[in-house]
Amino acid sequence: MNKKERFSGLTILKSSENDYPAGPEEAQLETFDNIYCDRDYVITFDCPEYTSLCPVTNQPDFGHITIRYVPDKKCIESKSLKLFLFAFRNHNTFHEESVNCILDALVKVCAPRKAEVIGRFRPRGGIAINVKAIYGDKIDE
Repeated sequence: MNKKERFSGLTILKSSENDYPAGPEEAQLETFDNIYCDRDYVITFDCPEYTSLCPVTNQPDFGHITIRYVPDKKCIESKSLKLFLFAFRNHNTFHEESVNCILDALVKVCAPRKAEVIGRFRPRGGIAINVKAIYGDKIDE
């Protein structure tokens, strides 16, 4: 497969403009072919500036999202992931829901061998919340 064919589906990365989705349900995660699908390796995305809104108080919640996965045939394109995570900024959700929503979206578009999403959320009201959602087997540290 030539380069043009391999990257033909990456519309967001090719765009010079950023169309910020209103919420995660409107965001589009894009993938590209994994040319090393014959081996296991771990991809890690680190988003220390994650923001969402509390569904009850509408107050902002701040967190640190870490995504780790072992790809199979597809890999997540990072710009589309950035815009997907940005879409939570004006989205009302509990921490537990946002972490599981991110994992579900990742699994849906790239069908990884294994995946985990970890959310470490800043304290509000004196309690910090950490959430870890796993797909498949645990990824070795």
